[in-house]
Amino acid sequence: MTSHSYFNPKCEARPNSRGGCSVYALAPIQKGELVSLWGGTIVHQSQLDRSMPRFTERVIQIDEELFLMTAEQKEPNDCFNHSCEPNLGFSGQIGLVAMRDIEAGEHLTFDYAMSDGSPYDEFDCLCGMPTCRRRMSGDDWKRPELWDKYKGYFSPYIARRIEKLRK
Repeated sequence: MTSHSYFNPKCEARPNSRGGCSVYALAPIQKGELVSLWGGTIVHQSQLDRSMPRFTERVIQIDEELFLMTAEQKEPNDCFNHSCEPNLGFSGQIGLVAMRDIEAGEHLTFDYAMSDGSPYDEFDCLCGMPTCRRRMSGDDWKRPELWDKYKGYFSPYIARRIEKLRK
């Protein structure tokens, strides 16, 4: 299988108990280390087909009205889950880096508020963290308590939105 993305060899995607997949660290990952770069096709929001198989696994918003659609064939990069207490954050529009040192065996997650700025993927959160927001929406990035928590780890277009709100 040809991969269209970069997936750090210290990581492994495997099935989870909910019928999907998750990504775990196989070895320690240092803060700032690149974990993933998504590859795919850039599409305008008007081209999104919510009925396509694995829609929410394959699509990520990368800019205003622009989305990255990963390959039809499932790749390990499609298995990163949301958490309200993530250990990964964005580097640019398509990269994930470690926000802190990560131990082998840890579940690798990012907060979808770091990249989702529209309601294309809203759901009830099951992360189980004490700080869980319970419901994920395309407006979560507007929460001021996340601005400092994820400073430097938002997708660039979300960071620009936040700067406008701060002014």
